[in-house]
Amino acid sequence: MPLIEARAVSVRYGRRPVLDSVDLHVHAGEIVTLVGLNGAGKTTLIRVLLGAIVPDRGNVVRMPGLRIGYSPQHVHRDPILPVTVRRFLALGAPVARARAEAVLDEVGAGAIFDHPMAEISGGELNRVLLARALLQKPNLLVLDEPLAGVDVSGQAELYRLITEIRDRYGCGVLLVSHDLHLTMASTDTVVCLNRHVCCSGPPRKITGDPVFASLFGKSLADSLAVYPHEHDHRHDAGRDPVPAEPAGTSHG
Repeated sequence: MPLIEARAVSVRYGRRPVLDSVDLHVHAGEIVTLVGLNGAGKTTLIRVLLGAIVPDRGNVVRMPGLRIGYSPQHVHRDPILPVTVRRFLALGAPVARARAEAVLDEVGAGAIFDHPMAEISGGELNRVLLARALLQKPNLLVLDEPLAGVDVSGQAELYRLITEIRDRYGCGVLLVSHDLHLTMASTDTVVCLNRHVCCSGPPRKITGDPVFASLFGKSLADSLAVYPHEHDHRHDAGRDPVPAEPAGTSHG
């Protein structure tokens, strides 16, 4: 059973169609990356999955008791109201100091626990947002542009961290990303959205799809083909990683 599944979801804003019969599902231990051009409906789909928007048609099915940890793309940091990282982590729901410190350490940002939010870097902010999502002890992580404002080396490090968290928690991960090179190297399933699902599947399949090439350009699609996603283990929900199947066995 998927952790979450969108079934033929359609949304209109007035007369303008934003999503048209979109299907998407995320399983435990799976990283699904949602890609698409600006205006493709990615944010709307995320909001539907989170329950913030009721679709005009279709529905969303969630695993009973599903816990979602959400990291938004944008957080306003007001220097006039110097909220510390510690206080930010506790907004909306009190959290014990020891628990907050432990989760912040887990994402590699323990040193900024008492720093003002307005003074931390973009990379540090993304780690704080990830830590806040992990405080929910989620079955599913939803990360909207988790690499925004981070340099190339920091992006690769954050992707490794997200993969490690997936392995450690056995959770599913749904992320929105514009960095297609890192996406193709680090995800299990790619869903290409342009109001409807243009194509979906493992990265190797997507990069060879003519619809993907028509959206993002053939030269980019060809360059992405050298970034195959490989597993040296497979994922069983709630369990430690176990050895992969013998060489030659595909695993998306």
